[in-house]
Amino acid sequence: MKVLVTGATGFLGGWLVRRLVEGGHDVRIMHRRGSDLENLAGLRLETSEGDVTNAESLVEACAGVDTVFHLAGLVAYTRAQRSAMERINVGGTHNVIEACVKAKVRRLVHLSSVAAIGASFDGERPLNEDSEYNIHHLNLGYFETKHAAELLVRDAARTGRLDAVMINPSTVYGAGDAKKGSRDVQLKVARGRFPFYPPGGVNVVAIEDVIDCILAAWGKGRAGERYIVAGDNLLIKDLFAAIAEEAGVRPPQVPLPDFALHAAGKAGDFLESIGRKGPINSENAWTATLFHWFDAAKAKRELGLRPRPSREAIADSVRWVRERGLLDD
Repeated sequence: MKVLVTGATGFLGGWLVRRLVEGGHDVRIMHRRGSDLENLAGLRLETSEGDVTNAESLVEACAGVDTVFHLAGLVAYTRAQRSAMERINVGGTHNVIEACVKAKVRRLVHLSSVAAIGASFDGERPLNEDSEYNIHHLNLGYFETKHAAELLVRDAARTGRLDAVMINPSTVYGAGDAKKGSRDVQLKVARGRFPFYPPGGVNVVAIEDVIDCILAAWGKGRAGERYIVAGDNLLIKDLFAAIAEEAGVRPPQVPLPDFALHAAGKAGDFLESIGRKGPINSENAWTATLFHWFDAAKAKRELGLRPRPSREAIADSVRWVRERGLLDD
């Protein structure tokens, strides 16, 4: 079966492409000019040069394809990159939908995020697929653009324009995750060079479980539905402690209270407004103080999700960076 993968050169994309090729599928990837394809070396696949912000290149890439796996996106937590996220995450998803409709693609599997669902301010109740998006007032760029992109896919599916299903993974850990730009702090923790921990919470899921659920959703996910793919809900303090223990270093010992993080975030916003960069901004501060805790019961019930322990995924992540000498930097 011929499939197209956008975002194939990323962490998740590389894992998915490998599984699709191993499964005997005819895989085409769309990549930007100059993209690093080393992660996909040796795999039998077809390449199509293009960009999700270029509608014409998407139409060409979708020609003759049965299914599109849309993984391309931009993760950023700064106002300076808000317009780029609007263009890539929202505009790019619009272009993917229109290209799929034009090419008569049978199914779109859209990789969304738990960011599209929202977050909790107190951690008392994990969110699920039916939870109301409750953080519009914070105007956090990544969350807003992922939410808007998912609404486009949902509406296309529910109006009958396109057969589409959405996957909402939590924070994904496993071999190779250090390639993600958002893992700078975790690498510092693993090197024993980050003494602080924020008060928020995070959900950790193994990369293998996310890939399993993407493939399961392709085959049996209900059109127009979204599926949270999540594992263990952890305090960030406990996540950092697990990373440090796996790396054999001292875990962060200094708590950062909410008020201190938000004050630092506002100072960072001011610095960004005059062209300088602070240690954090208000978007980082909110992300670190919210509770990103989720309930994956729907994916367990309908997609067969059986999440691995978070410690196993964290151990795989740390092992990968150690084997590549990244803990010595």
